[in-house]
Amino acid sequence: MPLLRTIAAILLVTLGATTAAAQSTWTPLLDRTLSRWDRYLSYRHQLGYDGSIPKTASGDTIKPIGYNRDDAGVFTVVEENGAPVLHVSGEVYGSLFTRAEYSNYHLRLRVKWGTKKWTPRTNLLRDSGILYHSIGEAGVDYWRAWKLSQEFQIMEGHMGDYWNISTSAADIRAFIPEGKMNPVAGNEQPFVPIGNGSEFGGFCLRTASYESPPGEWTQIDLITIGDKSLHIVNGHVVMVLQHSRYMDGDRVVPLTRGQIQIQSEGGEVYYKDIQIRQLDAMPAEYAKYFK
Repeated sequence: MPLLRTIAAILLVTLGATTAAAQSTWTPLLDRTLSRWDRYLSYRHQLGYDGSIPKTASGDTIKPIGYNRDDAGVFTVVEENGAPVLHVSGEVYGSLFTRAEYSNYHLRLRVKWGTKKWTPRTNLLRDSGILYHSIGEAGVDYWRAWKLSQEFQIMEGHMGDYWNISTSAADIRAFIPEGKMNPVAGNEQPFVPIGNGSEFGGFCLRTASYESPPGEWTQIDLITIGDKSLHIVNGHVVMVLQHSRYMDGDRVVPLTRGQIQIQSEGGEVYYKDIQIRQLDAMPAEYAKYFK
């Protein structure tokens, strides 16, 4: 029996080491040719857009630019110290999206704002976003630019906010809003339904702002396990989400895997060090947020 216990202990240690090694292996997603990504561009939206399909002055429907057509160079790769950096001009609404689908992962990247802003956001904050668990065709949202997904907001002063895209929803630890207030995330608050079908709307503010000063890189971490996810900004957990889902007619469907989209949304932005690793479980340091 002592020998068996010793063997079992060795196997457990070996298994733990193997799991830890697997979880510590990062895969870079960004290279100079964007070989892991495809594009979708919708429209150069104008002031007064109301969610309808844009039309010409004569009333004819305008088609979106579509998949893998980017004559304006909305998504390009530049170099910084010999390493690739994604430049998103923001000129046309749309996304760069991974060719592969992912679930149970840790996504890490760095983001920094450029200087340009485009109509209809010339007088608004610079805006972008990381859309995860993305499924289906692009253009199903209000702006007719993105796939059904969950949004990790990338926006000046709003790093880590949540938006639902199309019919998605999630339960978020948040303070219940009153009147016209927006829900605000609170890591020790009860879970509140946000998104499609919720009385509280499809938007939730992050707990607090941990964005780096202008001109500096902000580190973004997104962790997803099953239907749970965490939005992390510069090492601070700013949102705790669970029961990720979407509505298919009257049917509630779990939303736990999909492509990753990077938004172009009227503001110039740079991304670098985009990497991902698979996870077997929620890391121990973050499991407490779901108890």
